[in-house]
Amino acid sequence: MSRSPGTPALEQPIVITAFPSSAFDIRKSIRLGLIAGLILVLISAMGLVESFDDRMLIDPILSLGYVLLFLVPLLVGHIAGRLPPLLEGMPAPEHRPRDVLGGLVSGTVASILLALLVIATPVFDLRTLFINLSPTLVGLLTLNQGLASGLLLLVAIGATLGTIGSALHLLPDKWRSALVKSVTWVLGIALLQDLVLQLLRGLGLSFASRLIFTVTGGLSIPATVLIFGILLGAQLSIKTKGESLATRFARLPDSRKRRTLYAAGVLLLVVIVVLPQIVGPYISEVLDLVGLFLLMGFGLNIVVGLAGLLDLGYVAFFAVGAYTMAVLVSPSSPGFAPQLTFWLALPFVVGTAALAGILVGLPVLRMRGDYLAIVTLGFGEIARLLAQSDWLKPFLGGAQGILRIPNIPVGPIELHTPPQLFYPIAAFVALAAYTSWRLQDSRIGRAWMAMREDEDVAEAMGINIVTTKLLAFVIGAILAGFSGAIFAMKIGSVFPHSFNLIFSLTVLVIIIVGGLGSLRGVALGALVIVGLPELLREFNEFRFLFYGIILVVMMRLKPEGLLPRARRAREITEEERAQDVGMPVTATAADPGGT
Repeated sequence: MSRSPGTPALEQPIVITAFPSSAFDIRKSIRLGLIAGLILVLISAMGLVESFDDRMLIDPILSLGYVLLFLVPLLVGHIAGRLPPLLEGMPAPEHRPRDVLGGLVSGTVASILLALLVIATPVFDLRTLFINLSPTLVGLLTLNQGLASGLLLLVAIGATLGTIGSALHLLPDKWRSALVKSVTWVLGIALLQDLVLQLLRGLGLSFASRLIFTVTGGLSIPATVLIFGILLGAQLSIKTKGESLATRFARLPDSRKRRTLYAAGVLLLVVIVVLPQIVGPYISEVLDLVGLFLLMGFGLNIVVGLAGLLDLGYVAFFAVGAYTMAVLVSPSSPGFAPQLTFWLALPFVVGTAALAGILVGLPVLRMRGDYLAIVTLGFGEIARLLAQSDWLKPFLGGAQGILRIPNIPVGPIELHTPPQLFYPIAAFVALAAYTSWRLQDSRIGRAWMAMREDEDVAEAMGINIVTTKLLAFVIGAILAGFSGAIFAMKIGSVFPHSFNLIFSLTVLVIIIVGGLGSLRGVALGALVIVGLPELLREFNEFRFLFYGIILVVMMRLKPEGLLPRARRAREITEEERAQDVGMPVTATAADPGGT
């Protein structure tokens, strides 16, 4: 049909991209399998599999080395079985049985790469480059079978685990969640055997340890089956009843809610009182260390999580608190030794830490982002070097530090053992948590969050940026000073080399992993980053490796943290998530059944 020159041309038809409704994508599955295979090769060549094989989890069939080895194809199979992201206006795809093919392919490819490593090790003499590729490792990877049969079995196990990981998507959410949590709890109990044994002894249930764990270490098979069954049943019942309990609590009158919360608080207080007596000295020592880092974490959470001031020299405030306490209470303090008690010296610690916060905050008032981080990093190093210098040696002892710091007195009792020190640490942690909680939704807390989002807009809205920044530094410094003061009393001495950059980085990792701005997240982060490695000291040589892995995984999969605040979680939009997973913007029409 002809048209007149003045008639506008018809617009070209808009092609709407159709995304496959199936999770199975052969190219995606192969790509994931190659990545998983490289991970398996890496952890094997680094010696993790062989080192972890010494730790038996389920005696005699499953060691920690094999768990690490088998977990990779299971996870990659689960990832391969995920449905593509749902776009607005598109029909919601559903999981189908054929989707398990993605996990099968990924697990098979990953295991084949690991099998190729076993074959290539003697052929190319790879042990000259990777000393951990030992005959023991080859025996582990071939499951102590012959080379051909062992590698076939390895590939079959990898394919099976990948299929299982993908098949989990076919289960109802309730069952999938219950299964995953139950397996995780069983492996956690086996991994933390020493902690469980100490708890059983503290509760007077030593006889149960002989029924649960074997003499050589690890859960017995009957105990594993029993514990898994109990946990699975509990998870299913909690999953069905938990919502009704939460709904019932939400419908309670305010007076009933307050009474319920008070009862929960009293129960928590009772647990705190009896916990050190149950867990014993070693676990109490771990809890003390977690408490000190948690106290610092609450302070840095105010500075970084709420105010958005990236401080890499936070250890300086910790050192100020420790040295102030040491100078005021130790009879060996050079130059000035008033020999105060802990409680009399504490106000001076607060004042000195607050002054340090002001001195650090004033020069960086107009700095942001990377510049602020570098300058605060410099302040942290300056504090350590000053404590070590000859200039302040007449006051701080130089490299020799300050010794003979007395214990914390409480009436006629002196607190010096880990179970005894647990109580003042818990009290200061509770004080810091309450202070942080009250500040979050206060006027100054909202000012901090506004400044974190956009400093220029916050200043234009009438927020005093100078006062707001200084207050964040001061409160954060005081909480770190508390931690440093208790640390000095706990150790009985202070030395400059105790306050290095690792302290600042560890606290920063705690709040990042837990969730910036979240008090619950900081507590969980302290347990994961500080407590768990202390309970697993046999793997201490891999600690910083796991720190790096955790940070990379967290930033990739859960950048808001393990337990973020709801407001923080909402900041990560669906558009950002779509960009993270690399979702295509344009494509040709695809078969609804997938490829």
